[in-house]
Amino acid sequence: MHSEHGAQFTSREWQTFLRQHDLQPRMSGRGTCHDNAVVESFFQLLKRERIRFRIYLTRDAARPDVFGYIEMF
Repeated sequence: MHSEHGAQFTSREWQTFLRQHDLQPRMSGRGTCHDNAVVESFFQLLKRERIRFRIYLTRDAARPDVFGYIEMF
């Protein structure tokens, strides 16, 4: 499970949750934000170009629209 260094991801409660679900914690080194840059850029575009201009009544209604955007990206 990859996460950031925030308090919610370094807490004892989160670490216990990971162990209970057989997950290995993984974090980048401090100040190394470049591993998320591509994904964060993509999601920013998705929100700016598609999601902010639509109203989805349900997640099921949003799913094919977002999937179509990703496929055409």
